Amino acid sequence: MDIKTKREREKEVVSLMIALYCRKKHGCKTLCPKCAALDAYARQRSDNCPFMETKTFCSNCKIHCYKKDMREKIREVMRFSGPRMIFYHPIMAIHHVIESKKEKKQMEVRK
Repeated sequence: MDIKTKREREKEVVSLMIALYCRKKHGCKTLCPKCAALDAYARQRSDNCPFMETKTFCSNCKIHCYKKDMREKIREVMRFSGPRMIFYHPIMAIHHVIESKKEKKQMEVRK
């Protein structure tokens, strides 16, 4: 079985959330140009993140490496798609919640 790296899982989750957002908000079957640009930007940021292997998800990161306008766009996507992921990708959504809670507990213990 192929084991994905944290980096690959993060990129997959973000891409799925952007695709869901684009499909529901813009009525597109494939990514519109704006959503495709956001997806490419998010993937590039993940590829260049020096902290990716030591954190669970970008949403838990204290260092925000997105440009301000892109950060606002990705937040809009996350606010919209996050709750809907349970209906479209339930296993992935549950995994994300569990891993996020684990990471938050670990962060509290370190303090």
